[in-house]
Formats: sequence, structure tokens, C-alpha cells
Amino acid sequence: VQLVESGGGLVQPGGSLRLSCAASGFTFSRYNMEWFRQAPGKEREFVASITWHGAPMNYANSVKGRFTISRDNANNTMYLQMNSLKPEDTALYYCNVEILSGQYRGQGTQVTVSS
Repeated sequence: VQLVESGGGLVQPGGSLRLSCAASGFTFSRYNMEWFRQAPGKEREFVASITWHGAPMNYANSVKGRFTISRDNANNTMYLQMNSLKPEDTALYYCNVEILSGQYRGQGTQVTVSS
């Protein structure tokens, strides 16, 4: 199982980014997926989740109305569109999946929101 995140970077407050999570090593289209984030000195925080067939399941209250989760099962990729970014969104973002053999996460992509 391999999960590779990309798309992070430095953005000004109010800006947007789209994160991607490329999956391999398992049947991507059969599993729900999640985004988490972790800021320095803070605990891991759930961001959003999506069903195996592409219906958003849940968003953290802190990102509702600003972030949109989606997936492309044909290309084994999950996305996180982040709009109206705030400094408190600064964190390492990573994707997560739980399959029969265990729970897996990627290395993450850094998002920094700063002027």
C-alpha cells in the first residue's frame, strides 16, 4: 500500500490549494478514504472523509464550507480542494485508509498559510 500526497505549499490567507493523494497497492475504489492534518505541537486532526463511491461523508467543523473532498476512482486519486485558507490551516496534510491488512497513511504534504 502506498499513498503519496502532493499539492501543498505556501499560500496567503484567503488563498486556495488543491491537494492530491495518489494511491496504489490496494483496490482504491473499494475503500472509504480520509484526510487528516497535524500542526507542530498539536494532535492529529481529522479533516474530511469520503465514501468508496465518492460521496463526502464528513468534514471537521473547522473546514466546513471551505474545503471539498473528492476522488477519481479511475485514476486512484483523492483530492482536497481548500479555499479561503486561514493561518490556522497550516499543517502537514496526509491521506489515510483503513483496509483489511491495517491502517495506512502517506508521508504528507505541507500547507503553510501566511502573509
